[in-house]
Amino acid sequence: MNDAENKGGSGLREALARADATLAGIEPILGHLLSAPDHSLFSDEIVARVRGMVADLARQILRAQAEATGESGRDAFVERHGEALREHLQGFPDLLLHCHALAIEWQLTERLEAQLDLDPVLSGLMQRMIADADGWISSGAMAALAAQARYAQAQRRMELPLGELTGDLFHRTLLAWRDYCGDGQSDAVSRAETRLRSTYDESAGRLALFARLVSALGDRAKGALVIEDAGCGLFFSALAALSSQSRDLAVLASHGKQAVRLALSLRAAGMEAGQVDELLLMLHPGGAPIAGLTEMSQREAMDLLSSAGNPGAKR
Repeated sequence: MNDAENKGGSGLREALARADATLAGIEPILGHLLSAPDHSLFSDEIVARVRGMVADLARQILRAQAEATGESGRDAFVERHGEALREHLQGFPDLLLHCHALAIEWQLTERLEAQLDLDPVLSGLMQRMIADADGWISSGAMAALAAQARYAQAQRRMELPLGELTGDLFHRTLLAWRDYCGDGQSDAVSRAETRLRSTYDESAGRLALFARLVSALGDRAKGALVIEDAGCGLFFSALAALSSQSRDLAVLASHGKQAVRLALSLRAAGMEAGQVDELLLMLHPGGAPIAGLTEMSQREAMDLLSSAGNPGAKR
């Protein structure tokens, strides 16, 4: 790499560091805003949607607890404890990050539907995969289509089924609930947890189905990076897999202030610099082109993302 290329790479590294510093601060701020009446730094829609999803998770857990307890007034039990459990779950940064990513994904899905008439469930690429001669791809696409339809319905209601959480998030959400219940937990809490865990199947969730579909596509997976053809759900799963990032981080990179991360992610996934510029222009018409991207190879973009780590997550 010559001096000019080194300078370009250094500039991208610094820009990514600034974007990641912003990203790392999002979830603590969002957690505060969910508990505060003034949330001007985030759109009302995003805050309301994240709050709604966390509240829905709390309701599902409490309903299972009420059933295990044998409560006659189950709805009253859920109503009585729902707000407190929601506030407790909001203290879980990774859960907030995940809900935030789902809200951002749905916001972009609705935007592309309005601007490009892109169906939020059945995209052009999904239609072709359903008709694919490869049985693994066609059956996988059908399952993913049904899951995407459920996701769309849940987002319109500002809900999030427990079964749609990743395995790690599901486990730690239940641990957060047990922490909320305190030391004097009844046998009913254990029974409720056992029932919730026994009915959970990560492989049936939308994210797992999309991940398997991307894997089944093999060399054709790069075709899913055409967002106006693939739809947001498949696009973000393909971007995450091909750039070796978490899906939540890939989604959050679509925000206007994360254009550098999105550009590097697309480059790391194998997209040519010119195509990256075109996609960024479509998503963020007022944004400036990313300087230094043309000189950066796919491997260098991957290494730069890897060195930056996962700024939005706290483990």
